[in-house]
Amino acid sequence: MLLPKLRESVYKANRELNESGLVLFTFGNVSGVDRKAGIVVIKPSGVPYDKLLPKAMVCVDLKSGKIIDSIYKPSSDTPTHLEIYRAFKNAGGVVHTHSCYATSCAQARQSIKCMGTTHADYFFGDVPVTRPLTKAETIKEYEKNTGLVIVETFRKIDPVEIQAVLVANHGPFSWGGNPSDAVHNSIVLEFLARVQIQVASLNPNAPRPPQYLIDKHYFRKHGKNAYYGQR
Repeated sequence: MLLPKLRESVYKANRELNESGLVLFTFGNVSGVDRKAGIVVIKPSGVPYDKLLPKAMVCVDLKSGKIIDSIYKPSSDTPTHLEIYRAFKNAGGVVHTHSCYATSCAQARQSIKCMGTTHADYFFGDVPVTRPLTKAETIKEYEKNTGLVIVETFRKIDPVEIQAVLVANHGPFSWGGNPSDAVHNSIVLEFLARVQIQVASLNPNAPRPPQYLIDKHYFRKHGKNAYYGQR
């Protein structure tokens, strides 16, 4: 079996995503990439999470998107994952869900604003919303164009500092250094979306925190001078 360790990692991450409560039925998917081999491993399309096995994970070529080693079809979102991997070299895992609160923000076309330290611990700024896809982009190569509009949104945003996005009228995507990290970020993203909706109900005009507080919380966990956690 090709890439057994990555397949096992992607399998476990998909199960973890399901156990997190962020997905319903067969909604959502997790993938991972082996950049040296040029292969992406992703959940098979439409297979229930409780029926998954490591050997069912689908290997596709990072450049061409062609299936390499599987009897299953890959997730229909595979072209989106591929565009993220091609553009964001830091991404080792990608997650897509239709989780309730993050999807609500995506459908409202409302970014998840950096309003406090919990957000800044993970994302150095607002989690953005893409522009809507055009009719032409939707009719032809929809999933690929979804990936391209994500990449377009990050032209002036560092995908290392903000490892998530909301696709307008669709839902969230997140990424991380590996599949498990990407799932972790998707769970945090959902929490932050829930907090934002609650904050807006309490005070729609709540002021943003000072930048120095955001800087402190982000850089104590990220970068060369980070000191949070154990060495």
